[in-house]
Amino acid sequence: MRPAESRFLQELVLYAASAALSCLVLFAGLRHLDPNRAATKKALEHKKEIAKRLGRPLVQTNQYEDVIACDVINPDHIDVEFESIGGLEHVKQALFELVILPLSRPELFSHGKLLSPQKGVLLYGPPGTGKTMLAKALAKESGAVFINVRISNLMSKWFGDAQKLVAAVFTLAYKLQPAIIFIDEVDSFLGQRRNTDHEAMTNMKTEFMSLWDGFTTDQNARVMVLAATNRPSELDEAILRRFTQTFEIGMPDRSERAKILKVILKGENAEANIDYDYIANLCEGFSGSDILELSKQAAYFPVRELLNDEKNGKASSGPRPLRQSDLEKALVTCRKVKKATGESRLGSQSPRWSAQTEPDDDQVHNAILEISKLMSRIVGNQSEPQDP
Repeated sequence: MRPAESRFLQELVLYAASAALSCLVLFAGLRHLDPNRAATKKALEHKKEIAKRLGRPLVQTNQYEDVIACDVINPDHIDVEFESIGGLEHVKQALFELVILPLSRPELFSHGKLLSPQKGVLLYGPPGTGKTMLAKALAKESGAVFINVRISNLMSKWFGDAQKLVAAVFTLAYKLQPAIIFIDEVDSFLGQRRNTDHEAMTNMKTEFMSLWDGFTTDQNARVMVLAATNRPSELDEAILRRFTQTFEIGMPDRSERAKILKVILKGENAEANIDYDYIANLCEGFSGSDILELSKQAAYFPVRELLNDEKNGKASSGPRPLRQSDLEKALVTCRKVKKATGESRLGSQSPRWSAQTEPDDDQVHNAILEISKLMSRIVGNQSEPQDP
């Protein structure tokens, strides 16, 4: 082989190796520059786990659906059932007929348009009344895949990705049906459209509504949008129209508070002679979440007594059972907190502690006011024009 040909082959091999190395570096750099790389990798693993748990074949998804797959919850892993929700019997019965039956037994609702499944259900009411628990119980009872939509996962710095992620929510739900698309605090996402809204948020709302209407034309799609809010008046009118069923989850009455307390104390180390109706009567104005926090505070009293006995050198096998007196003592603290927070919400009134000031602070405040008045008089006298 001539020296010129040998040199040409060496240069050719060198150029080929450098080109391959450059392509490899470029490919690796582009992968690291992908903003959804970590989320996509986590979603792929999560998607395989979902397919294994559900016993379904691994669906073919794109990169945007892999991101949404991180928010998919297996209904078998939800520990909330209708039995674990105290009260709301009429709401649970209506949700069973309108939501659970169409998702679990679609053959009953495949005849005609009047029996088509509900595509939108809105739960609204004060905070702490069990709206999110009802949503979880619906997914558990119906066996539907639960897609908990988080607004942070729908936002992207790249133009157009937000709409693609919104579309991925519906396409993934269609592939995993029966599925429930749940949006908590929906007013923060699908609120009233204003001229001051950002263009990306407006496009997301428009894309969501258009895809939602697209699913209403498919009579066999077992996909439902479930939302919860405590501000239904702030929702957009077009969004409210798409919620064909709305349920008000109000504050529980006395009988419902007694049922909630029984559900909370079920399986706990509590005495059997607790008068639930009496405690429920004392909890006037309490929501289900307030009663849960009340029970948690009462459960600390046996532990405190045990710690005090150990400090005093008394032997004890464990905390004593929860008594009714513990709940009554915890009620005193809860009432003070509710009263204080209720006063702080009023614009014209302030909490009691804001009106209580130390005497020394009042004296200093009055002295500062007198000095400021004196200085203003001096400045005013100096600024008056001199008479000719």
